[in-house]
Amino acid sequence: MTKKQKKNLTRIIIAAVLMILLIFIPIENKWLKLVLYMIPYLIVGYDILIKAFKGIKNLQPFDECFLMAIATVGAIAVGIWGDGDFVEAVAVMLFYQIGEWFQSYAVGKSRKNISALMDIRPDYANIENDDGELEQVDPDEVEVGSVIIVQAGEKIPIDGVVVEGESSLNTSALTGESMPRNVISGDEVISGCINLNGLLKIKTTKEFGESTVSKILDLVENASSKKSKSENFISKFARIYTPAVVFSALALAVIPSVFTGDWSTWIYRALTFLVISCPCALVISIPLSFFAGIGGASKEGILVKGSNYLEILSKTKTVVFDKTGTLTKGVFEVTAIHPEIVDENTLLHLAAHVERYSSHPIANSLKAAYQNENDGCHVLKAENIAGQGVKALVNNNIICVGNEKMMKAVGAEIQKCPHEHSGTVIHVSRNGKYIGHIVISDIIKPTAEQALKELKKSGIKKTVMLTGDSKKVADKVAGELNIDEVHSELLPEDKVNEVEKILSEKLGVTAFVGDGINDAPVLSRADIGIAMGAMGSDAAIEAADVVLMDDDPIKISKAIKISRKCLRIVNENIWFSIGVKIACLVLGALGIANMWIAIFADVGVMVIAVLNAIRALFVKKL
Repeated sequence: MTKKQKKNLTRIIIAAVLMILLIFIPIENKWLKLVLYMIPYLIVGYDILIKAFKGIKNLQPFDECFLMAIATVGAIAVGIWGDGDFVEAVAVMLFYQIGEWFQSYAVGKSRKNISALMDIRPDYANIENDDGELEQVDPDEVEVGSVIIVQAGEKIPIDGVVVEGESSLNTSALTGESMPRNVISGDEVISGCINLNGLLKIKTTKEFGESTVSKILDLVENASSKKSKSENFISKFARIYTPAVVFSALALAVIPSVFTGDWSTWIYRALTFLVISCPCALVISIPLSFFAGIGGASKEGILVKGSNYLEILSKTKTVVFDKTGTLTKGVFEVTAIHPEIVDENTLLHLAAHVERYSSHPIANSLKAAYQNENDGCHVLKAENIAGQGVKALVNNNIICVGNEKMMKAVGAEIQKCPHEHSGTVIHVSRNGKYIGHIVISDIIKPTAEQALKELKKSGIKKTVMLTGDSKKVADKVAGELNIDEVHSELLPEDKVNEVEKILSEKLGVTAFVGDGINDAPVLSRADIGIAMGAMGSDAAIEAADVVLMDDDPIKISKAIKISRKCLRIVNENIWFSIGVKIACLVLGALGIANMWIAIFADVGVMVIAVLNAIRALFVKKL
């Protein structure tokens, strides 16, 4: 609880106690009664009166403070004129402040998730000076290529590459996942992670302003500026509604009184009408619902750029996926070894050593599968042949590792694989004789199948996969994941064309999910763009409307569920608030509803709507 909240709560309690005491103390003198009741009234309501006065002074009077000031001052005037009852005036101001306190507390609670994310902002970076001592400097002052030192318990201030040391990193503030990530020399690290143990020396690859932490914070801080249609409607509604009810209340006070002469009754009804009409519940609870939804999503590692995107996401009916890096790991692995005249170990051994000096993804997968560098195998010279593969002299044998073109070029007769494998086939020959092949595949993510099932459960009508990979590989992945439609062997511009076709079908909002690196055009073209595995990807943060801070596709359905829950709460608050207001306004104008019912229609409805709004924070069970 903040100091301001504590102060306001103290004022509310003191005013409530004084009001209750005055109710039970018999006071006959009307003027003494007025003076005594003014004490709790001013204690709890002085700031509302000041705000109302400033609004009139600035020629912008039509807000809830103005309505409360007129209603309570009018109630005091009716008390002076009539039976000397000032309880209602104090009670209206007291309960209004109780509602404001609830609203302030709810906003503070929803801000906690945003504040937790803001804690990833680093305060300093450690630089080793000429004397070998650590010096703390502002992260903005660190140049690209500098070596910074991150000790155990400290935040990584700038994106970079580990050049010395090993440790575990806590990435929960970025990804929402509690599992630490282990890093060693050569691994890329991003700002905002916490170094759990060990000392790391990191060579920076970006300036602080371009680092992941800066981009994420900028994204979250600007989210509230992009309003949804619901919020824009409420803002316009309040600007028209408030002056309309003020003039309606004035008409209710004057016109019947002229004909009946009963000014006291109709002025009281007009004041009751004003209290009932205050649009606090709508004006406060709707933005709060979106704010809570964005805050709850950020806690789960789902960053939504604005409440307008949250609203669009809730209406998603078609989800289009990129394949590599989205549904698959994007890292090639050896999935099958089929030797002909040698054993499996020898085949993999030769292929891995020939590819030892290459940085191609296929070469990396072979090296990862056979890591024994010191086994007496000597590569004397190696030659990369464009479009074919690598030829090398290994222990006086000519070893060729590549595709079918290379095998034909060296006269090695390929033996067709009897097994069905989807992936890239790497052929190997020794001294012109074919000795076998190795299959390299991109592995489907462990949660991809469950992610597709969850999307179907949540009412997604159609799922589509777009990929530049071969038809055989694409069909296999789509079949395993039960995707409705698949298009393969596409260039980036082809993906845009396919999305255009899907949009023309008008099945509802279309979301595109990509890894954010080479899918920027499609992310921008879809109704809603979702970037997967976006840690450190500038393209994802710039092009996407929703950024998932890890590469788990299960988060897609969670993001949609969060948005739908948020919109459901918004609609509940709109219909509940307007429904109760209209009913009570009619009752107030007819004289059936008194000031106590008016208090419920204003403060009670606001408190209920605010409490309903903060439900958007709780997303764990979605």
